[in-house]
Amino acid sequence: MNILVTGSAQGIGKAIAELFLREGHTVFGIDRNEASICHENYQHFVLDVREIEKMPEIPPVHILINNAGTQNEDDIAINLNALIDVTEKYGIHENIFSVLNIGSASGHTGAEFPLYSASKGGVIAYTKNVAMRIAKFGATCNSLDPGGVLTPLNDPVVYDPVLWEEIMGETPLKRWATAEEIAEWAYFLTVKNRFCTGQSIIVDGGESINYHFVWKD
Repeated sequence: MNILVTGSAQGIGKAIAELFLREGHTVFGIDRNEASICHENYQHFVLDVREIEKMPEIPPVHILINNAGTQNEDDIAINLNALIDVTEKYGIHENIFSVLNIGSASGHTGAEFPLYSASKGGVIAYTKNVAMRIAKFGATCNSLDPGGVLTPLNDPVVYDPVLWEEIMGETPLKRWATAEEIAEWAYFLTVKNRFCTGQSIIVDGGESINYHFVWKD
C-alpha cells in the first residue's frame, strides 16, 4: 500500500515510516527537515505542512498518518489546521484504507501548554468527523494519543535529572515509550484494525491518570 507520513524526519514519524518500509509498503514522507531515511521505497518531500498549496501530487494514498506537530510554535496552525488540510487533500477518497492522527494525552487532560492542548483537543474532534465521512469506503480513522515519548522534541526534560525524577513520579509505569513502541501502535491501528474507528487511544504509561504536567521553566 501507499503510505503518507508527515513529520517523518525524526522521532515518532521516522519510526513509523521505517516500520511500514520493513513491512513492504511504499512510503512518502513530508517534513520541513531533510530526509533521514534512505530506502528504495521511500520518497521524501521537504515541505512545511502549513504550505498546503505546495503539497506534491502522489499516487492515491491508502494510509495517511498525520504525525507532524510542534510545541509552542504556531501550535494551532501546525498541529490542527495543517492536519486538516493534509487530510482533506490526501485522506478523503474511495481508495483510502485508514487515517491515523497522532494526537496527545494532553488533548484529553489539558495538562500542557494552552495552545498545544487546544490543538490536540481539536484533533480528537476532527478524528470523529473524518471517521464518519470515510466509513462509506470501509475505512477507519482514529487518533493515537501518546504521553511521554523518548524523542528529540522532549530532550529538554529527558536530560534534566531533577525534572525527569519529578516526571517519573507522575508516571505509574515509571518510564516513557520509545518511538518504536508508538510505531507499533500506529501499524496496528491502520493495518490490523478494521473495526475500531472514531476513537482516541491514549498510550501514556498511565500518566493521564494523575492529570499533572512537568516541564522546564
